[in-house]
Amino acid sequence: MLLTTKTVEKPWGKDVLPAPFTAPEGQRIGEIWFEPPAELPQLLVKYIFTSEKLSVQVHPSDSQTEAAGIGKQGKEECWLVIDAEPGAVLGVGFHDDLDAETMRAAALDGSIEDMLVWHPVTPGDFFYIPANTVHAIGGGVSIIEIQQNSDITYRLFDYGRPRELHLEQGIKVSQGKPHDPALHRMVPASGNATLVEGPYFRLDKIEGAPPADVAAHYPGALLVIPRQGSVTVTGDVINPGQCALAASLADVDFSASESCLITRPA
Repeated sequence: MLLTTKTVEKPWGKDVLPAPFTAPEGQRIGEIWFEPPAELPQLLVKYIFTSEKLSVQVHPSDSQTEAAGIGKQGKEECWLVIDAEPGAVLGVGFHDDLDAETMRAAALDGSIEDMLVWHPVTPGDFFYIPANTVHAIGGGVSIIEIQQNSDITYRLFDYGRPRELHLEQGIKVSQGKPHDPALHRMVPASGNATLVEGPYFRLDKIEGAPPADVAAHYPGALLVIPRQGSVTVTGDVINPGQCALAASLADVDFSASESCLITRPA
């Protein structure tokens, strides 16, 4: 089943998008979402396109949302860079450990931006972002984001833009420490790669049909995201730039696929 697409305009979006996407005349597209199906409501897949830096922000964990009585799951996410202009960067974690009061002061005076580690990126860079990780997406980058289906975002700093900040909530859930280097890798242009193995979802990059050791981790419903070439899900052709729900791997024909992402809740 092809998932419904939601196209979101953003001031920081782009009017020229990487293939296969095109922005409507006069619109700056920041995000393209795929509406989570009822069968897999835990996951959200979206593309993000930036011409400017996004806010410095953080997301809470499941346990923190439960403790706060919000009644929603937290948010862990991952990013796969698919296009990057020269000088494009992603900010993830801090250079050094810092306490809550130092982080608060830095958020107020804007120096928190300089405390982040800004990674120069090119297509294929991949980051897993645990809950409580302070992060920011720079300008000139296009990414695929797979995440827990949550809209809880606490902005710590927004470059003076007139949007609400969430300093108290954000500082409370932020970890003032460097990002684990093991959660950043370069995905090879060819070959299979397991990108995420939990705790909330699994994500694999495959060429053609998944090998047996990967297929064993997909016993039920999954999301299929073609990158090069197409896949067929119960008779429907799914092309790059689209996302589909499959009831099982048996319902997916990968014979025309050169590269594809597959994901499911852990």
